[in-house]
Amino acid sequence: MSISVVTLGTGTWPLVDQIERQHGSVTVVRRCLDLSELLACAHSGMARVALLAEGAEELTASLLEQLSLSSVRVLVLAGHDETRLTALGVTIVPAGATGDEVMDLIEQVAESPVPLPSNRGHSHADGLPGAASDSVKSAAPTQESDPLESVAKTDASDRSGSRDTGRIITVWGPMGAPGRTITALNVAAELALTGSRVLLVDADTYAAAIAASLGMLEEAAGLAQACRLADQGKLDAEGLQRCATRVSVAGSTLDVLTGLTRHDRWPEVRAAALETVLVQARNAYQAVVVDTSFSLESDEEISLDMIAPRRNAATLSACAMADTLVVLGSADALGIPRLVKTLPDLAEVAPTARLLVVINKLRKASVGRSGAESVAEAWARFSPGHGIDATFDWDPGACDEALLAGAVLAESAAKSGLREQIAQLAARALRPESDVVEGPSSAGKAPGTRLGQRMGAWLRR
Repeated sequence: MSISVVTLGTGTWPLVDQIERQHGSVTVVRRCLDLSELLACAHSGMARVALLAEGAEELTASLLEQLSLSSVRVLVLAGHDETRLTALGVTIVPAGATGDEVMDLIEQVAESPVPLPSNRGHSHADGLPGAASDSVKSAAPTQESDPLESVAKTDASDRSGSRDTGRIITVWGPMGAPGRTITALNVAAELALTGSRVLLVDADTYAAAIAASLGMLEEAAGLAQACRLADQGKLDAEGLQRCATRVSVAGSTLDVLTGLTRHDRWPEVRAAALETVLVQARNAYQAVVVDTSFSLESDEEISLDMIAPRRNAATLSACAMADTLVVLGSADALGIPRLVKTLPDLAEVAPTARLLVVINKLRKASVGRSGAESVAEAWARFSPGHGIDATFDWDPGACDEALLAGAVLAESAAKSGLREQIAQLAARALRPESDVVEGPSSAGKAPGTRLGQRMGAWLRR
C-alpha cells in the first residue's frame, strides 16, 4: 500500500531524496511552500502524512485538528519546541534519523489508529507496532469537528471516581432562560462552602454572565486566555491558575474562569482547547462546574470552510466531558416540553455522563394548583424515561437581590428554600456513585392536569 506524504520546508529535502531512492511504500506527492498549502493538500485528501521541517511554530491544536479531520498524521523534524509540540500531539522525528528510519516511522504512524482525546499526554509509540518509545514523542490530538463522538469515548474508569482527580459538573438547559447561570454559580458556591477546591467555568459562547453575576467589574475573559494557551500547547496547572480569578463567597473561595467579554469573541473558545482546559482543571480541582449555552446543534458542519470554528462546540464538549450533567428545564408549559424534546439529543451528546434532571422556577401560576405533582404527572406521561431528580422553587426576590449585590444565595439569602435545594443538588452532583432518587410521584395525584394537556398538545406538533 502506498502512503502519500506532503512536506514543508527545505530541511526535509535530504530525507525526501533518500525516501524517493528507496522506491518503497512511501511516496512524496508534494513539497509545499507554506502551511496553508499543506492544509489545502490535507483537505483535498492528497496525503496521509505531513512531514515538516519549517512552520512548526505555527502549529496549534486547532490546525492539528483540521489535519486530523482528513486523517493526516503530522511529523516534525527535531530541533523545534519539542515540549510544546509533544503536548499538541505531534510526532517528533529524532535528530539524525536516516531516510529508512523516517520511512519506518511514517509507515507506523500512518497505520496507527486515530488517537482519542482522553489519551492526551500519552505517546503514540504505545499504539505503533514496533516503534521504540524513545523514538517517537507525541500526544493525541483531538477533533473539534465532533466533540461528542471523541470525548464521549473517555475511559469509563476516569468517571468512576477511582482516580485522584476532580469531577466535571456541567449545567445545561434548553433555550428560554431555565436558570443555567444562577444554578451553576450557586452549585459552585455550595461546593466551595463544603471545603472542596472548586473552579467555575463560564463556557457560554452566546451570553456569558458569571462575572457580572458575581459583580466582577474587571473582566479579562479568563477562559479565552486559558484556551489560547491550550491551543498553543502551553497550558499547565500554573497557567490555569494565572488565568483564573479567585473570588470570595460567603467566607470561602472559589476560582473562576470568566467568560467572553463580547459575544463576537466566541471563535476564541474552540473545542480542542476547551477540552484541554477541562482536563487540566479536573487534575487541579476537586470540582469543575461549567456553565454552558443552550444550543446542541452542530449546524456549522455544513460550512464549506473546513477550518471554521464552531460556536456550539464549546457546549457540546463541556457536556460530553461531564461526569455529572445537570439538566435544567423551566416549570411551565413551554420549558418542560422543550426539555423533553432535547433529552434524547443530550443522551447522544453525553452518553457516559450521569444526568440529574431539575425542573426550575416551580410556581403555581405556571403549572396549576397541584404544583410539583402536576409537573411529575406531566413528566411521567411524556418524558423519554428519565425521571425528575429535583425541583427548584421560584424565588425571584432572592435571585434579584443576589444579582443586584453581585453575591451568591448563601450570602444574600442564606435561609431561602431555593438555596437549600441547590445545596442538596450540589452534594448529589459531586458524588461519584450513581445514586437513584425518584422524583415527585404522580401516582394517584393530579390526573390529567392542565399542564399535561398543554404539554401533550405542544409535543404533538
